[in-house]
Amino acid sequence: MSIEHYMQELGSAARAASRQLAASSTAQRNAALLATCEALDAARDSLAQANAEDLARGRERGLDAPLLDRLELTPARIDAMLQGLQQVAALADPVGSISDVNRMPSGIQVGRMRVPLGVIGIIYESRPNVTVEAASLCLKSANATILRGGSESLASNRAIAACIASGLRQAGLPAAAVQVVETADRAAVGALIGMPEYVDVIIPRGGKSLIERISRDARVPVIKHLDGVCHVYIDAGADHDMAVAIAVNAKTHRYGTCNTMETLLVAAGEAPVLLPRLAEAFAAKGVELRGCARSSAILPGVQAATEQDWFEEYLAPVLALRIVDGLDDAIAHINHYGSQHTDSIVTQHHGRAMRFLREVDSSSVMINASTRFADGFEYGLGAEIGISTDKLHARGPVGLEGLTSRKYVVFGEGQVRC
Repeated sequence: MSIEHYMQELGSAARAASRQLAASSTAQRNAALLATCEALDAARDSLAQANAEDLARGRERGLDAPLLDRLELTPARIDAMLQGLQQVAALADPVGSISDVNRMPSGIQVGRMRVPLGVIGIIYESRPNVTVEAASLCLKSANATILRGGSESLASNRAIAACIASGLRQAGLPAAAVQVVETADRAAVGALIGMPEYVDVIIPRGGKSLIERISRDARVPVIKHLDGVCHVYIDAGADHDMAVAIAVNAKTHRYGTCNTMETLLVAAGEAPVLLPRLAEAFAAKGVELRGCARSSAILPGVQAATEQDWFEEYLAPVLALRIVDGLDDAIAHINHYGSQHTDSIVTQHHGRAMRFLREVDSSSVMINASTRFADGFEYGLGAEIGISTDKLHARGPVGLEGLTSRKYVVFGEGQVRC
């Protein structure tokens, strides 16, 4: 069977399954999640064996240590998968909820109902636990899903898929509601992103090159973000203790996440006193600073920043540092160099804080808080499938509600239009 024909079969089955999921109850979908949890728990040995095959093949292919680490399914990671399924089952179900109901002059009542998107294609790399995370969120929101994991995790993903299929069958739902692409052929990705008749949205999770390719070639709408070039701006009159605490946390809490601060902006009036404190705090954490010319005048040892540094997502203990003349300068810098992900202001001035919220064009904008809070769990979504910097449909952390759409519903009592 050709790759194209195989993917068409997966798509057709997913479309049929999505109709059944749309008609399913919350209880039925929760039962499938909990049955999957039990199946995974019972299959620990087979999961470990399949994962060992992937790890051995990865070592033969020369995969580096960080990639092998992401690939490994340790007992603790299996425990986390089980806990994740239980947590998603406990979340409120957005599907079917009706809101914004208003009575019109004609007597009809018009509202909006949450409905599934339909079929979601998810393309990701390395980590087999993403298979469970993505499947659980799509299932809870009554979406069928086609999962295309990395070739390095094929055996692990197959073993996980068998457990998910078992859980679906026990709950009386079609196994095609969650399908894992069982080929490592890269042509499968091209086919998946080119089936608008079967797939309603694509969510890529992985490196920038993968997401750029999907965004460029897809014939299906894509929910994604490319970069996390996040900023903290320390405003004139900011509390210095608060500013240092937020800036250090935003940069050093974790280096490899998309909501980590990559550029620190400091108002010129605060810089002479505040920059030495910040430099000392970052030096204690082993963070390299790359500063503008004005920063170098205060911190002579700082490495000079290049134009590219303002665009850079380091994902490492490196921080770009710039002195700005004030709020207007900070907003202009963020909107020019940022990636519309997450940006924060540290300020004691309400008016400037509100301007920052309104004028910074990012999916998350914060006042007096670390950028590291830009996360579905921290936002009360329970779990997220990713973060979107797009402006249509979903923006920011994408949880269950982001995997639904809304349609208008009308309640009448026999009205006809005159």
